[in-house]
Amino acid sequence: MDMEARGHSEHPEALRLWLRLLTCTQLVEKQVRTQLREQFDTTLPRFDLMAQLERSPEGLKMNELSRRMMVTGGNVTGITDQLVTEGLVERVDVEGDRRAYRVRLTPRGRKLFDEMARQHEAWIVAAFESLSPREVESLHKLLGKVKHHHMQQNDNKLETA
Repeated sequence: MDMEARGHSEHPEALRLWLRLLTCTQLVEKQVRTQLREQFDTTLPRFDLMAQLERSPEGLKMNELSRRMMVTGGNVTGITDQLVTEGLVERVDVEGDRRAYRVRLTPRGRKLFDEMARQHEAWIVAAFESLSPREVESLHKLLGKVKHHHMQQNDNKLETA
């Protein structure tokens, strides 16, 4: 019996749905991690850091990277150090602040990331190939409603705090 079939509560369908979403997320993520390792000898956190930098060609400060990736500064520093050593990212001084620097992709890093991003997109498309385009659109809309509901709840909590 799979995880989502074991739900016991007064809301079994909602619980089963949550467990199904979690299981699917873990299965797709595991596949992406495996493909990144096998095809590019890299990790998902390294890919994620490079993706953030690709969206900001001028580079990002370390605290911005940490916030965007939702990980500690130490994690970002370790990954950045590895990518600098490999010539995929570089540290650039921030004008007017001798203590700060920005991290940005090097031309080599940008070229490699472009290749990884194309493959990543193909893996994600393949992960959902059992669904019709209409089903993908419907699922996207339904999950958007869930997201919107939770964002509204968070906004309401901030207003009452």
